[in-house]
Amino acid sequence: MRAAQNLKPSTYTCPFCGKRLASMSEHVLIAPEDDRSKRRHAHMECVRKARAAGTLPTKSEWLEKERGPRRSIGERFRGLFAGKGSGT
Repeated sequence: MRAAQNLKPSTYTCPFCGKRLASMSEHVLIAPEDDRSKRRHAHMECVRKARAAGTLPTKSEWLEKERGPRRSIGERFRGLFAGKGSGT
């Protein structure tokens, strides 16, 4: 998690607590389902609480859930070369 800061004098609404969030305060940007058009500004502490409660997955956690666990590099290489080199 990385802090975001905007120098533009704007106010946002935190999607977790519903309270106002000044752009110059310490906060983070979240992008639900990796869709940057849906990104939202949230209080750092609200995001920490959501992560601790398990309601806000990281990008890698979300991707693993969507596509399943990734095979190791060795498994992928073995799949590429399976059946090759047996022509005698």
